[in-house]
Amino acid sequence: MAGTATVAGTPTVDQRRELTRAVIASTIGTSIEWYDFFLYSVVTGLVFAKLFFPTSGPAAGLLQAFGIYAVGFIARPVGAAIFGHYGDRIGRKATLIATLLLMGIATFLVGFVPGYSSIGIWGAVILSVLRFIQGVGVGGEWGGSVLLSMEWAKTNKRRGLIASWPQFGVPAGLFLANIAVLGFSALAPGAAFAEWGWRIPFFLSIILVGLGLWIRLGILETPTFQRLERENRIEKTPVREVLRLQGREVLVSAFARMSEQAPFYIFTAFVYAYGTKTLGQSQNFLLTCVLIASIGSAIWIPLFGALSDRFGRKRIYQIGAVVTLFFGFIWFALLNTLNPALIFLAIFLSLIPHDIQYGPQAALIAESFTPRMRYSGSSLGYQLASIIAGGPAPLIAAWLFTTYHSSTAIAIYIAICAVITLVAVSMMKDYTGKDIHDEYDIALSNEPVAAY
Repeated sequence: MAGTATVAGTPTVDQRRELTRAVIASTIGTSIEWYDFFLYSVVTGLVFAKLFFPTSGPAAGLLQAFGIYAVGFIARPVGAAIFGHYGDRIGRKATLIATLLLMGIATFLVGFVPGYSSIGIWGAVILSVLRFIQGVGVGGEWGGSVLLSMEWAKTNKRRGLIASWPQFGVPAGLFLANIAVLGFSALAPGAAFAEWGWRIPFFLSIILVGLGLWIRLGILETPTFQRLERENRIEKTPVREVLRLQGREVLVSAFARMSEQAPFYIFTAFVYAYGTKTLGQSQNFLLTCVLIASIGSAIWIPLFGALSDRFGRKRIYQIGAVVTLFFGFIWFALLNTLNPALIFLAIFLSLIPHDIQYGPQAALIAESFTPRMRYSGSSLGYQLASIIAGGPAPLIAAWLFTTYHSSTAIAIYIAICAVITLVAVSMMKDYTGKDIHDEYDIALSNEPVAAY
């Protein structure tokens, strides 16, 4: 196959072309999947408590709505295990197509779920099932999209930047989700949005899925996986083997995400409930603030990915965790002024500590795993954080505020997450600038390993 020669060699024109196509396919596909996932996050804080739990009080309804929201995060490690297995067995490309279809169809169907007034509690049950399917899909997406870009890279010097582009899908998806909700909130204001306007962005997801599917069908499999196939190095049970040989790396990767993921979902999901109900701000104002903040992330994520190539993954990542340690207190202090300009500033700045970590994160985690188990290992490490960080975060934040009636408790929770991350990252190996195409686990497996 043209352009898939030695990974360590100088890129040919064809190799550069395939790298570009892989990066574009990964970034667009990931943006679509995160649009689907974030769309649910945005609407949860604005609509779902009243629509599916109208008999509960405001606080209880919010906790119940965020409980269903957390189901998607519980499902993400399940998706990581399922699609990690197939990503290491049949290839990155085919697996990514499957995750895109699963996620898109589930999101499309959310738009049809009747509220409590139509079918009672069954609406919440159906919503939970679809949210679980969403979580399975996105659980398999991240590892494949990162590897699709990173494994086409022919140089060790730009891997952080290249791997950061699929991470760009997070702010892109957040931007699309917020602008869709903002647009249809304006088209169907007030009660109309709560009744039917919120459903239209979910229906539109099927169009985006068709676009993503068309793009991903046109890319080639990565050179790393092609070599694994050619040299008969495909692992039969990659999930079991990565847990046996690199289980420590899986756990450390999960805890390394605490200060990136937990605050992110407080800043982008819980903010709607807190901003509208406690601060008395309009939902459109908050949507606009988060939307503008997501535009900034389009700059910060690749920037910090590139900086990690120069200064090291761990160093940049730890700087982000230290900033997060203090930022929760600053964020709430600005929000609680009730000054719209300062609220905007708080929300705009809130994604920067996240982006300092998220830029180098893809390479930091994916590089930790040996090639034949890399999809499984990186996916499990990344998605296990969903259970301990992202999923519970808005629920914990809502509970803390309901219990203590103070935002300080939530800021302390964010600081604790940052401390956990600093400890975890200190235990990780830094592969910045090193060759990651040979197998890492020869000392553990005692197997003859082919050099790539």
